[in-house]
Amino acid sequence: METVVRLAARGDGVTESGRYVAGAIPGDTVEGDVISAGPYRISSVCAHFGICGGCQLQHADDVVLADFAAGRILGALAGVGIVPETVHPTHLSPAGARRRASFRLVRDSGGVRLGFNIEGSSAIVDLVECPVVRPALWAAACALRNALAPKLRTGHAVGMTLTETLSGFDVLLTNLSLGAADVGALAALASEAGLARIATETSAGVEIALQLAEPVVRFGGVTVALPPGGFLQATADGEAALQAAVLEGIDGAGAVADLFCGAGTFSLPLSARAKVFAADAARDAVAALSASAKRTNRPVTTAHRDLFRQPLQPAELGKFDAVVLDPPRAGAKTQVEAIARSKLKRVVYVSCNPNTFARDAKILHDAGFRLTELWPVGQFRWSVHVELAAVFLKG
Repeated sequence: METVVRLAARGDGVTESGRYVAGAIPGDTVEGDVISAGPYRISSVCAHFGICGGCQLQHADDVVLADFAAGRILGALAGVGIVPETVHPTHLSPAGARRRASFRLVRDSGGVRLGFNIEGSSAIVDLVECPVVRPALWAAACALRNALAPKLRTGHAVGMTLTETLSGFDVLLTNLSLGAADVGALAALASEAGLARIATETSAGVEIALQLAEPVVRFGGVTVALPPGGFLQATADGEAALQAAVLEGIDGAGAVADLFCGAGTFSLPLSARAKVFAADAARDAVAALSASAKRTNRPVTTAHRDLFRQPLQPAELGKFDAVVLDPPRAGAKTQVEAIARSKLKRVVYVSCNPNTFARDAKILHDAGFRLTELWPVGQFRWSVHVELAAVFLKG
C-alpha cells in the first residue's frame, strides 16, 4: 500500500514511489488499482465529473486545490533553480463564479449537444448542468442551444463563447452564419435571456449580428466597451485578486508600461496611481481602452503593437519605473529578453502558464532580478489551469 503525496500537472495523484494514479489525490492510499479515500477527498458536485474535460479535481477539497495551484508554480520555478522570497496564500475562486465560458454545440444522431470535450477526446459531453459557471450564464447557454438547434445539420459543430458584462451577455458564435430571418428570431430570445450582443466569427472576420445594448465592463471604476469576444478574466474575484497584486507590485512607480494590456484590466486601475503606457496586438481592445481613458481623463497612452514581433526595446523601457506583463499562454520571451538588457528595476508579471512563466523568470533571474513575491490564483476552480502574479526586483 502506498500513500499519494502530491498531484501531477494534469491532476493525477503521485505516490511516494513516483507512481501516477488517475483519480487519486494527496492523502489517499493505493493498493494495486484500488484507491482508498484520504482526509482531503470530497464528493463531486457535478453529474458529469470524471467524463467532462472541464474539471479534473472536483473530488479534492480546498486544501488540495490551493496546494496544487501553488505547487504547479513552485515546481516549474524549481526546475529553473528559482525560489520566490515570499509566497502568498493561494486565492481560489468559488463554485458558480465563472462569468466567461466557451462551449461547443454539435448535432449528432441524439440531437444537439451542448458542453465541453470529453477528457482526451474530441467528443462532446451533453451537459445537463455546469456548477463552474454562473447560473445565469448557464441558462443563457441552454436558451441559445434551443434557438440554434434548427440551424445545425448532423456533424455540424459550433463554438459558442458567452461573457457576462454589466449590460448583458456578449455572445460570439464560430462556424455559423446567421441570416436576416435568424437574427429576427433571436431578437426576442436575446431580450428574454439577457443577451446584449450576438456576433459571428468566420474566416472573413467578426460581424455583429444583433446588438440590444453595448456590452460594457468596469476596470478601476472606469467603464469600457468590450469588443466582440473580447478577453475578460474568468471570474470577478480572480480579476480583483490579480489587480490587487499588480497594484501592490508597482506601488510608488510614477510611470508604468502595461504590456499585453487588453482592454485595460490593469491599465485603468494603475492609472489612478501612475502614468500608464499600454500596448497590445488586439486593435479593438486597445481602441476601447483608449476611448475610455480619454473620456475619463485617465493618464493612459495606448499603442497597437505586436509585442512578439516588436517588443519594447531597452531605450524605450528606460522611460518607466515599472513594467506589467500579462501575456497569453506562450509567455513573453522576446519582450523579457529586451527587459533583461534594459535598466529597468521592477517587473510585475501576470501569467496563466507556470511553464512559460518559469522560462521567462529564468531570463530575468540571470539578468540580476530577484523574484520577491508570488501570488498563486486558482480562477478555474476544479481544473488544472493555474494563474499567478509575481514581482521581480533588481538591485
